[in-house]
Amino acid sequence: MRKKAILITGAAGEIGQALVEYISTSGEYTLLTLDLQKMPERLNGRSHHIIGDILDQKLFARLVTEYELDTIFHLAALLSTRSEFSPELAHQVNVNGTLNLLQLAADQSQQRGKPVRFMFPSSIAAYGLPDLPTKARDFYVREWDWNYPTTMYGCNKLYCEQLGSYYSQNYQQLAETIPTMIDFRSVRFPGLISALTVPSGGTSDYGPEMLHAAAQGQPYRCFVREDSTIPFMAMPDAIVSLLRLWEAPRSALSRLVYNVTSFSLSAAEFMAEVQRHFPQAQISFEPDHHRQGIVDSWPAGLNDKLARQDWGWQPEYDVARAFDDYLVPNIRQMYH
Repeated sequence: MRKKAILITGAAGEIGQALVEYISTSGEYTLLTLDLQKMPERLNGRSHHIIGDILDQKLFARLVTEYELDTIFHLAALLSTRSEFSPELAHQVNVNGTLNLLQLAADQSQQRGKPVRFMFPSSIAAYGLPDLPTKARDFYVREWDWNYPTTMYGCNKLYCEQLGSYYSQNYQQLAETIPTMIDFRSVRFPGLISALTVPSGGTSDYGPEMLHAAAQGQPYRCFVREDSTIPFMAMPDAIVSLLRLWEAPRSALSRLVYNVTSFSLSAAEFMAEVQRHFPQAQISFEPDHHRQGIVDSWPAGLNDKLARQDWGWQPEYDVARAFDDYLVPNIRQMYH
C-alpha cells in the first residue's frame, strides 16, 4: 500500500526550509522533499529528502509507485535575476518543471478519485507597470491589474498560474468521462525577507542583503535608487499565508490566485530601519540599470482584500515587529 505524503519541491530554498520546519513540527504528515541541494543539518530527519531534478519525469514515476501524494507544494524555481541571464533555462525549469508536476497531480487525482491540492507560490514579478507615474497612481494593485510582466521569471509565473487554472477547471474538457481535476491554489508574494537563510539571487533581495551585510559589518552597495518602493513580507507570514490558503475549504475561495502582502518600503526607508539597529551600517546606492528597470515595473503595493475576505489572511508582522522581533534578533544570532 502506498504511503500518503506531502511533496515539497525546492525544499532547500528560503521558503522550502521554513515550510518544512513548520509542517514537520506537527508530526501529522509524511513529508517528501525534493531539491538539487541537500537540506541543512538543522532539518535532518524532518523529511524523506531526495536530491533530484523537477525535470526528471522518471524520478516522479518512481515516487508515485511508493507514495500517494495528497498535496504538492511546488516551490522549485529559477529566480528572477538568474532567469534574465538564462531565459531558456528559466523556461525549462519554471514552466516545463511546473507542467510535469501538474500532470503528475492530475494523474494522482484520477487514481485517488479526489483532487490533489497543488500549492504554487507566485510573485509580484507577474506584474509589469509601464512607468513610475502609473506606479505611483496605482499604488495597491489587484490580482487582475497590469499583468504584463517584463522578465522571463514573471512571464513564467503568470503562465504557470494559467496552467494551474487550466488543470483545475478545464483539463481534458473534451474527454468522454469527466476527469477529477486538481485543486490548484496560488499566492502572489511580495519581496520575502528571511532571518534564517541568506538571500539567493532575487531582484527584491536588496532589502535583506542590506540587513545581512550590516550584521556582518560589511559595506553594501544597493543596486536600486533610494526611492524604489515595493511591498515586503517577513518569511513567517509567507509560510502562514501558504498554510492558511492550503487549509481553506474550496467553497470559500472565489479565485485561484491571491495577492498577499504586509508592508511597503522604499529602499531609503529600508536602509533607515537597518541603520536603526546597526548604526554603523555602511550602505550606498549604485543603481544597476537593468535591475532598476525591473523593480520600477513592479507595484509599490498589493491589494490583498480578497485573501483577507475569503480565507482570513492577516499578516502578523508589520515593519516594526518584522525588524524588532524577527529579523534583527535572528540575523544577529546567525553571525555572532
